[in-house]
Amino acid sequence: MDEAYMKIALELAEKGRGKVNPNPMVGAIIVKDERIIAKGYHEGYGKKHAEINAFNNAIEDVSGATMYVTLEPCIHYGKTPPCVDMIIKKQISKVVIGMIDPNKLVSGKGAKKLKDAGIEVLTGVLEEECKKLNEIFVKFITTKIPFLVLKTAMSLDGKIATSTGESKWITDTIARNEVHSLRGQLSGIMVGVNTIIKDNPKLTCRIKGYKNPIRIVVDSTLRIPVESNVIQKINNTHTIIVTTKIANISKIELLRSLGVKVLIIKEKDRRVDLKALLLELGKLNIDSILLEGGATLNYSALEEGIVDKVQFYLSPKIIGGEKSKTPVGGKGIDLLKNSYKVKNLTTKFIGEDILIEGYINKEGV
Repeated sequence: MDEAYMKIALELAEKGRGKVNPNPMVGAIIVKDERIIAKGYHEGYGKKHAEINAFNNAIEDVSGATMYVTLEPCIHYGKTPPCVDMIIKKQISKVVIGMIDPNKLVSGKGAKKLKDAGIEVLTGVLEEECKKLNEIFVKFITTKIPFLVLKTAMSLDGKIATSTGESKWITDTIARNEVHSLRGQLSGIMVGVNTIIKDNPKLTCRIKGYKNPIRIVVDSTLRIPVESNVIQKINNTHTIIVTTKIANISKIELLRSLGVKVLIIKEKDRRVDLKALLLELGKLNIDSILLEGGATLNYSALEEGIVDKVQFYLSPKIIGGEKSKTPVGGKGIDLLKNSYKVKNLTTKFIGEDILIEGYINKEGV
């Protein structure tokens, strides 16, 4: 039954997706006499943790009960008091933990304190599922580098636009709504300046209940038109323009006067150094980024090794054309043995389109 109860806790944790960043998603249930008497999950950044919400939602006395929680209970004071202390105070007799917290402030210490208090502790129940749920948190809390998802949409023959440049729309409405949902789940959305110049997107999330991501534009020489939609304040949006010392100082000052944050990042081959950029974005507490770049930026991101996950939406269309663009451009690789390997592939239908998802294999990198 441990796995069955942990699955329920995982389902609860999922409700916090897009609302708790950069905190982890956590779900907790309390079971007594084989009955679930309480449920809770972390509902938003700075709000009560899952364990506390479960206690507050209990329908009867929890003493002697078992708590199932997807992530090791915290032991440190942050925006909320330690959950471990409340578990001990409430006289829970057993705690079943999905995964140990990778945060060095907690890692193993919460479980140890519970054991020292005489509480039975079981760890590692559905551990891989729990790690998958919080893949963003696991990376960010241990490296302070944002988790980056490269997303693109293409035809069956690998084209993202026709030979004339038309690209709206490769995928259908259902797939596009799915992408907007993803925008709302991640902290930032990144594009290159060519995308801004060509399409003038708003880069917002149009799904009710989700927040808008921070808009990040990579623009090494500051070519962005000041009338661009991303410069405008739309529904509490924020924009970061990333450039280099090559950029015109007057334009930097103009953009800043318009309320835009301008980051000046060191250059690499006369372009923004993407690794250095991610370090700076991490300092701004941006834990995750959706890369919706063009072919050039997509390749640069892969080349620099900053991509963690890829999402390719495949539309049942054939476009053709030697000059029709593909999702990944740049100089490309010379030998197949040097290609970027993708592991743990999954596929699913999103309306009439197919989503292919996987992780960049960084072993040995």
